[in-house]
Amino acid sequence: MLSIGELARLAGVTVKTVRFYSDRGLLPEADRSSGGHRRYDPQALDRLQLIRSLRALDLPVPEVGRVLDTAADPAEPDGPGALDSALEDAVARQLTQLGSQLTALRWREAALRLLHECTPAQRAERLRLIGGITTPPSTAVLARFWRLVLPARLPTGLTSSIVDAAVPQPPADPAPGQVLAFARLTQLVSGVSNACLAARQPEPWHRPALLYDGLREAYELALPDLTAGHTPAQGDGAAVDCFVAAHARSLDQQDTPAFRRSLTTLLTRTADPVMTQYWSLAADLTTPPTLGAAHTWLHAALDATLAKSGAGA
Repeated sequence: MLSIGELARLAGVTVKTVRFYSDRGLLPEADRSSGGHRRYDPQALDRLQLIRSLRALDLPVPEVGRVLDTAADPAEPDGPGALDSALEDAVARQLTQLGSQLTALRWREAALRLLHECTPAQRAERLRLIGGITTPPSTAVLARFWRLVLPARLPTGLTSSIVDAAVPQPPADPAPGQVLAFARLTQLVSGVSNACLAARQPEPWHRPALLYDGLREAYELALPDLTAGHTPAQGDGAAVDCFVAAHARSLDQQDTPAFRRSLTTLLTRTADPVMTQYWSLAADLTTPPTLGAAHTWLHAALDATLAKSGAGA
């Protein structure tokens, strides 16, 4: 049996450290002397060294306890295997937590650079904008905005897919300009209240589910042209046809030249400046073309087809 001092000396730690882990149940004592002093069996040295190794990885004490309890569980037929599995799970959780902490630090660094590199006249506004976001940043307010904007009659799965595509994911290692764009985007949607949404002009689409489902397909068809940098006039006609068909179905109309002319007028008239600003800011945060960029490109492609057919006539 080892005294607490002997165990501490063999492990290269202080008596206070051994007592700390013992008091928290990580290093159970085997017995007490007649004078009430703690006694440990020789296996306690290996356990203490394992505890130190896990703590060196910055695993929290409760996490260390879970690993040790799994390894010591008599119901586990394979002690070493159980320990390895528990350790793997603990390390995975720690990596996830560390990744979140590193992302938060990178966002703080980029925010500090943003303030450091701006002019004195810009600093007060930018400081206020940065104060409106968390680190690491949360997209919850953006998702809430979209769920308020989208028609209530949309199927749940379609709404979720649109929200996922419309909400830009903050980069893990942002540039200062991206921090500014995300802060401005958060401010933009936070300023759109329920009252403002209720006062907006109602959408003319009779069957919004058909519209948004068709638009999703049209955007996917247009993506290769957008990625390749093709102009709307060079685009695939199938994407434009799908774009027009989605609107026609939602309005219970046929895709005719007259409908196409009225559609481009309607799209211009119902363009929302808030959405225009939203997509402009979102473009600074994401690499693939945004849904807004796809919509603008398809509208322009529709205009190009109308101009071409008018020239042909």
